[in-house]
Amino acid sequence: MNYFIHVVNTTVNLLYIINNKLFYFNRTFCIIPQLYNEVKLMSEKDLYRPNVAMIIVSNNYPQKKEIFLAHRNDLADVWQFPQGGIDDGEEVHEALFRELEEEIGTDEVEVVAEYPEWITYDFPHKIAKTMKPFIGQQQRYFLVKLKKSAKINIETEYPEFSDYKFVSVDEVLTLSASFKKEVYKSVIKYFKDEGLL
Repeated sequence: MNYFIHVVNTTVNLLYIINNKLFYFNRTFCIIPQLYNEVKLMSEKDLYRPNVAMIIVSNNYPQKKEIFLAHRNDLADVWQFPQGGIDDGEEVHEALFRELEEEIGTDEVEVVAEYPEWITYDFPHKIAKTMKPFIGQQQRYFLVKLKKSAKINIETEYPEFSDYKFVSVDEVLTLSASFKKEVYKSVIKYFKDEGLL
């Protein structure tokens, strides 16, 4: 059995790997001296999957603030912003345009603004089982505007969405998944405070 320690601020997260299965606990504990040599320190980067996410507004922006939400095809009643993992060696902006093409069939956007820091969330249990060894995602958010020439097509080579719509800023939080809601609140608040949403 291996022990991994993850420290975020003053919270200590303990991970056990038993028979190649990851068990995650959030608690305060003491290291038994005899076990010290079996302990490895893991950084946040190791536990959270690097990810890029986009708040997409229509080409009517800024006159109308219509936000793109897509319905996931693997989770019932879950609407979200497009997002995706950043590949090894890939720059964040490269991942942004690649993921747009892969998820909504077009990368014809104008970058309006970028959230100034990385923001994280933890996976719910059902998703965590399929995302090992990660326990969540560390995201970089962008506000992007569709160009008039952009043609959305969610029937991509590997479709992730079954439907999409444009909604108001307020509707985003009523439709989004509960485990992402706090991230969505923070990012939307930032862009609102900047006068962008």
